Amino acid sequence: MNKGTPTRLDLGVLSPWAPELAQTFVSLSSDIALVMDGGGVIQSVVQGGSEPLAPSAQDWVGRPWADTVTGETRGKVEQLLKEVSDTGIARKREINHPNGVGTSVAVAYTAVRLGEGGPVLVVGCDLRSITAIQKRFLDAQQELERGYWRARQAEARYRLLFQVATDAVMVVDAHSLQILEANQATSDLFELALEQIVGRQATFGFESHSRNAVAELMTAARASGQPAEIRARLAGKVTATSVLATPFRSDDAMRLLVRVRGIDLPGTAADLNATLARLVDSTSEGVVVTDPVGRIQVANPAFLRLVAMGSEGDVKGRPLMDWVGVSDQQFAAVLHQVRRQGIARRISSRLMSTDASVTEVEISAALLTEGDQECIGFTIHGVPVPRIETGSRWSSSPRPSRP
Repeated sequence: MNKGTPTRLDLGVLSPWAPELAQTFVSLSSDIALVMDGGGVIQSVVQGGSEPLAPSAQDWVGRPWADTVTGETRGKVEQLLKEVSDTGIARKREINHPNGVGTSVAVAYTAVRLGEGGPVLVVGCDLRSITAIQKRFLDAQQELERGYWRARQAEARYRLLFQVATDAVMVVDAHSLQILEANQATSDLFELALEQIVGRQATFGFESHSRNAVAELMTAARASGQPAEIRARLAGKVTATSVLATPFRSDDAMRLLVRVRGIDLPGTAADLNATLARLVDSTSEGVVVTDPVGRIQVANPAFLRLVAMGSEGDVKGRPLMDWVGVSDQQFAAVLHQVRRQGIARRISSRLMSTDASVTEVEISAALLTEGDQECIGFTIHGVPVPRIETGSRWSSSPRPSRP
């Protein structure tokens, strides 16, 4: 014999014990074993476990193996049988068996031929658990992707309100106290361009006696996880301000939403009207501006379409709660949060229109103030979310319209 030619082990002596070998393989490491002749016709079937992989597998005896699998994997069976006929052993292939209820059972099969012209022993491992894990992984991945895009859409609405809020609003790193974002009102308050503000310490714009107090305020908010507020003065000005720091998490990092409101800054109705016009005109989403108690002052066409009303005059002066599915106490809590923190975002609710249709929505809100005037701006965005069950934080039953 040529020393360079590998010796092939002759398994023909095991041919008479093929059924016993099938039983042994199943008991040791496999879920199913088939014994078939050289033509691929099944001679015997052995299954392991308390729950058979294929309850009707005993009916396969006497049938070609290729007739027991799904159409898309029939070619794999033919390839496996050809390979085992040519080489005596076949590599693993994933093959599906129909289970009679519109789905299939995935099995990883390999095969060995017991000698020249001998029977073929095919052993398989159930892949259902692996398939289930893969499906859960894909479902989780898809849900993460859906959550990512919902978060990005909510972030866009938040940024809209962030930019039109007439109070100065900054997003601050809770540990370094470095300013990460700021709105246009912050630029106006400190009389600096936004690019000159972002990256600075959040205490930079306050006079020296107030800086330590502002820094302590932010540290206390970070440590307690609760909003905190003080009075402070701006550098070089006699203007007194209210400084409110509210902690929140973003991308697993602790942030502070810092609102600076001038207590004695002058303001005019024209200033407020310009701000409201910018809010309404800058988005195609539903936008509503209310007074401090929630009565509608301004509504854009997108909101009117959502509630099936013909004109702004039809909703002006009426409570927003006539259309929003939320209790009196819950809506009052939202208004309180906005007046105290300057902003509320990603509130899940329902919008009931006059034609009795119900739309799942997310609502964001920002405080709009000019001098003594105070209003609240809402953006309302329809979202495809599952039906909210009765008894959840937001009521699922329509509210009757108030006169």
